[in-house]
Amino acid sequence: MWKILGHRGLRLVFIANMISMLGSGLNSTGVIWHIFQKTHSEMNLAWLVILQTVPGILLLPFTGVVIDREDRRWMVMWLDALRGLLIAAVMVLVFMHRVQIWQLYLMNTLVAAGFWMFWPTITALIQELTPDTEFVHSNTILMAGVQGGWLIAGAIVGFLYNHIGLGGILLIDVSTYVVSFSLYFGVRRGKHVVRQPTHVLAHLEGMGGVIARYMHELKEGMHYLNHRPAVIMLGVSWALFLGAMLTSNIITAPLCDRILHSGAVGYGQLNGAWGTGAFISALFAAKFIAKFTGRVTVAITMGLLAMGMFGVPHARWEIVAVGFYLVMGCARGLAGIAITSSIMEYVPKEMIGRVQNTFYFAGTTLQLFLGLAVGSMAYRYSLTLAFAIIAAVYGTSSLLTMLPAAKAPVPGTAAVTA
Repeated sequence: MWKILGHRGLRLVFIANMISMLGSGLNSTGVIWHIFQKTHSEMNLAWLVILQTVPGILLLPFTGVVIDREDRRWMVMWLDALRGLLIAAVMVLVFMHRVQIWQLYLMNTLVAAGFWMFWPTITALIQELTPDTEFVHSNTILMAGVQGGWLIAGAIVGFLYNHIGLGGILLIDVSTYVVSFSLYFGVRRGKHVVRQPTHVLAHLEGMGGVIARYMHELKEGMHYLNHRPAVIMLGVSWALFLGAMLTSNIITAPLCDRILHSGAVGYGQLNGAWGTGAFISALFAAKFIAKFTGRVTVAITMGLLAMGMFGVPHARWEIVAVGFYLVMGCARGLAGIAITSSIMEYVPKEMIGRVQNTFYFAGTTLQLFLGLAVGSMAYRYSLTLAFAIIAAVYGTSSLLTMLPAAKAPVPGTAAVTA
C-alpha cells in the first residue's frame, strides 16, 4: 500500500478525492436536511434522488467511449471546475435569501450529471496510473480518502448547519473544488490518452465518419461483455449495490426526525458513523479480500447491508442506530473495494470506461424506480417498510453473488479476484 502512495500522481488523486468528498458530503447532507425541514416530505427527497438519476440515464450510454478516448485527468478537472461554478451560483442565492427549492433540485441534477461522468473517469484514471498487481491497494486508498472526507463531513455537518446554514456549507464545498482542481492539475503534465491496440486503430481508420466510429466502439463494449459472463454477474451485483446505496438518502433524514428525534446533529452522526465504518474497512480490506476472495467479500458485505437496513428502523435509541450505520459503512467500504478492484483486474484499460458505464447505467435506472417506491412507501405507509425494500435489494445482490461462478475469462485478460 505504501508503494502506491509513493506514486506522486496517485497520491495527489487520493488527496484531491478526500478533500472533494468533504465538500460533497457537506453539500449532499446539508441540502437533503434543508429540503426535508422545509417540506417534511419523503416524496420530496425521493424526487431529489430521482432527478439525480436522470443525467446518468441520459449520459452513461454515451460517455464511456469519451472516457476511453480522451485525457482522463483533463476530464476530471473540467468536471470539478463546472460543478464548483454551479454551486457557487446557488450559494450566492442562499446568502441573498432568494434560493427556492426548485433551484436546489436543479443544482443537484446538474451536479449529478458531473458525478455520473466523474466517477467512471476517476476510476479509469486510477486504473491507468496503477501497476497491474496493485489494484486492490489503490482502490483501498481511494476508498479511505473518499470515506475519510465523508467521515469528517458527517461528523460536523449537523453543527455547521445549525451555525452557518446552507450558504456556509455550500461555500466550503466550492472551496474544496478549487483545491481538488489544483491537485489534479499537478498529477502529470501534457495530454495522455490510453493507447488502443494496433488492430483496433487500423480498423477505426478505415471507417467513414465520426458517428460510425463512435457506434462501432459502443458496440465493441457490448460485444466484450457478451463473452464475459463473470464480469456481467459482478456488474449486476454492482448495479444493485449502487441503486440501493444512493436510494438510502431518502430515508436517513426521516429516520432521525420521526423515529430517533435527533435533529440535524443526529443526522450528521449517522452519516459520520457510515463514513467511519467505511474508513475503518480500508485498514483491513486488502487482507480480507486476499483471504476470502472478492466474490465472497461481496456476498458477505451485501448480506450485512441487508440485515442492517432491515434492523435500523427498529432501533429506538440513537446510539443503537449509530452502531447499525457504523457496521453498514464498513460493509459498504469492503464491497466497493472488492467490486471495483475485480472490475479493474478483469477489464483492459482501453475498455474500462464503456464497461463501467454499462453497470452505472443499470444502477441509475434501478435507482429511478427504487426511489419512487421507497419515497412513496415511506410517505404514504411506513418508513420501516421503506427500509425493508432497500434491504431486499442488498439481499438480492448477496444471493446473486453466491451463485456458482461463471466460466473463466478468455485467454489474454487478467485473472479476476472475484
